[in-house]
Amino acid sequence: MLHLPKKMLYALEAVVDIAFNARPNPVQSKEITQRQGIPQRYLEQVMQQLVHAGILKGVRGPRGGYRLARERRRITAGDIVRVIGAADEAEGQSQIFTSEIGQKVVGPLWVDAQSAMLKQLDMVTLEELCRRADADCQSDVSRSTNDFNI
Repeated sequence: MLHLPKKMLYALEAVVDIAFNARPNPVQSKEITQRQGIPQRYLEQVMQQLVHAGILKGVRGPRGGYRLARERRRITAGDIVRVIGAADEAEGQSQIFTSEIGQKVVGPLWVDAQSAMLKQLDMVTLEELCRRADADCQSDVSRSTNDFNI
C-alpha cells in the first residue's frame, strides 16, 4: 500500500483546518494542534514551508496565526503535497535507487505512480475538502472557537 509521509498528511490536515476555520480571524497553530492532534514540532515546520510557497499567509501579533494566501477553490491537495515533497527532496529524503534494476525499472515505475497520484490530487480543491468536512465531520471539526462560560 502506498503511504504518504506523515508530514504530508499533517500538511493536508492543517491546511484544510485553516480553510475550514479561518473566518474571520486567522487560525493559530495551537488551535490546529488541539483540533487535529498534530504534534507542534511537525506543524511549525510544515506551516513555514507552506507560507514560503504561497499557500498560506502568516499573520503576526497576539491574534495572529495563519490564513489561506489564495481562495479555497484555487488551492488543490496536489499543491500542498508538492510543497512538502519538494522540501523533503531538498533535505535529501527522496527515494534513491542504487542498482541498475532500481534505476531503470523500479524508479520509472515509482515516478509514474507518483505522477498519477498527483494528477488525482490536483483534481481536489480545498473548497471540495471543506464541503466534505462540513458534511462528514460535524462532531470532529468546529468552526466556533468561542467559549461563553462565565
